[in-house]
Amino acid sequence: MENISYFSELYILPFASRPQDKPFLFSLFLFIYSSGVLVNVVSIAVIYLDSRLHTPMYLFLCLLSIVDICYTSAVTPGLLDMLLSELYKVSLQQCFTQIFFFIMASASEDILLCIMAYDRYVAICRPLHYNQILSRKNCLLITIALWICGCLNSALFTMTVSHMSFCRSNTIHQIHCDSKALTRIACTGTELFYIVISLELLIFGLGSFLCSMVSYIQIIRVICNIKSEDGRRKVFSTCSSHLAILLLYYSTGGSALLMPSSSQSDLLHQIFTALYSTLTPLLNPLIYSLRNKDVRTSLLRLMGAKIGRNR
Repeated sequence: MENISYFSELYILPFASRPQDKPFLFSLFLFIYSSGVLVNVVSIAVIYLDSRLHTPMYLFLCLLSIVDICYTSAVTPGLLDMLLSELYKVSLQQCFTQIFFFIMASASEDILLCIMAYDRYVAICRPLHYNQILSRKNCLLITIALWICGCLNSALFTMTVSHMSFCRSNTIHQIHCDSKALTRIACTGTELFYIVISLELLIFGLGSFLCSMVSYIQIIRVICNIKSEDGRRKVFSTCSSHLAILLLYYSTGGSALLMPSSSQSDLLHQIFTALYSTLTPLLNPLIYSLRNKDVRTSLLRLMGAKIGRNR
């Protein structure tokens, strides 16, 4: 009878980097993480403190900043710890906990980006119905549903991963405890996992992407009919930057998930994962919030009031 050893602890090796590269990588990701958290906190604070920004659009921007902080915090602190350690070891329980928060943030972001695209569609294409469609009650229900869907989906996904047993190796090459990387060292339970992750990609990946794209296509159609060249350019500039971030997020996330698992693709997989889980949470508030004229005006007003009180 074959003797099989099952592992209860894992070693995570990011980037397969040389020891002399680790200080640079640590500084880089520390800067990205701290900057991302800072600009998201500033965005939340400005929207919360200025009552003129208490509208559906800015509520969704505030929720996006909260989700982005959760997203990057699920990955980057652990990655920084790995870069400071010679060997980074985690228990399976710690691994599953990280997967839960990562998937919760990922699913919530997918849903929220779709909702934000629909919000812009209603504001531009159906402005007379905006207050009725996105009423205070509906926004509250959307917020509650967003977190419930994110948590329930993540719980189901994490339970599926936890049913896998690991005997092929106790080492994965990733920047965090990645479920796809775990399948390469799993002996059992991968069949159910592939079914669940296929549904995840179909519903939260492709579904939310198509929903967002349909909204932006309708917006572009309306923009083309705007007679004022200045107004057309202003709206198109805003939508094009939103689309660029949307495409960056879905292209890198989709590539990381759909890329065939192999030792040759490990590094590329980690780079894509780093882009959508650490860089996108930094870019989102810069493009969606701080690039917005009303948010910038409120920020300058709050800073001016603070300076005035200190004099």
